[in-house]
Amino acid sequence: MSKKGVIAITGSSGLIGSALVERFAAEGYAVVGLDRAGPPDPPPEAEHISCDLTSDEGTHDAFLAIRQRHGAALASFIHLAAYYSFSGEPSDLYQKLTVEGTRRCLKELQNWQVEQFIFSSTMLVHKPTAPGRKINEASPLAPKWDYPKSKVETEKVIHECRGSIPCLILRIAGVYDDWCRSIPISHQIQRIYEERLTGHVFPGDARHGQAFVHLSDLVDSFVKAVERRNDLPPETTLLIGEPVTFSYETLQRQIGSLLHGDHWLTEYIPKPVAKLGAWIEGKMPGTREFIKPWMIDLADDHYELDIAKARAYLSWEPKHNLHGTIPVMIGNLLKDPVKFYEINKLPLPDSLRKRAREQEKVSSR
Repeated sequence: MSKKGVIAITGSSGLIGSALVERFAAEGYAVVGLDRAGPPDPPPEAEHISCDLTSDEGTHDAFLAIRQRHGAALASFIHLAAYYSFSGEPSDLYQKLTVEGTRRCLKELQNWQVEQFIFSSTMLVHKPTAPGRKINEASPLAPKWDYPKSKVETEKVIHECRGSIPCLILRIAGVYDDWCRSIPISHQIQRIYEERLTGHVFPGDARHGQAFVHLSDLVDSFVKAVERRNDLPPETTLLIGEPVTFSYETLQRQIGSLLHGDHWLTEYIPKPVAKLGAWIEGKMPGTREFIKPWMIDLADDHYELDIAKARAYLSWEPKHNLHGTIPVMIGNLLKDPVKFYEINKLPLPDSLRKRAREQEKVSSR
């Protein structure tokens, strides 16, 4: 066993989970990843245990496997597994996986020696604010759709069921990296890159925006949280994100300028018109437009974070900012657009589909 101890990570094959597995393994911890599917290329220092958190039996079997291989002492249990969808359709997985899955984990851990339980929540649990007014951990909660609602309910479960386990809740901003990997940003880039009409309109106040955090900075916050686990209060909540929120208009102009070399105009469009357009797009065969009618009601929402508490408790400060990373994203897009589209799970336009086929022919020779 590693002298630094054992870290278990649920949702270990996802974007954040796989980055944490790799980083904590490099830091010298014994890392156990829990997920229904294993990571595509796990570090040799880490191991994967199949786990279905929607099932009492599946959860118990996974925890039994950890106990048999590593004992019942954990430096940290990092809980990332949750259901997330932009479809707008209701799903019982918000309750079965996000809420009850967390309850199952805490129930299993009650007879373990757990130094820390970290839960990944979201800044979206908070009521949106206005430019210049920052949200802190004590700001009102007002989740607007199923994903943040499930996080609020899960935070309550943690408070009620943690027992004597020290718990840290991280309310995280939107995550991105140098290849984007942010669903809303990648679609924003796609609309402008392909010069779509929808890349010129916005159904809200374009001076508003969302807070984000670079994946590497987010990983650093988890590492610092684990390192300082014995110094943190037994139950605390921290906002994790960049302290500056860039407006939708600022990002539109920057992306448009980098891609097309001129001023990219964005016009306001009334919400009813935008909803009708989104509905029509969704009904047309062969279209896969990201914007759904329900999202339009949220277009004016503004999230701007006060991260003073994270600075104080973790000595954490993000090293990146979204405005500074957009040129890196666009550079990667222009260098290898097929790779950019594939990484971000975007449907290839005809021109890129032809290029992808040519690349496949070259690689197969």
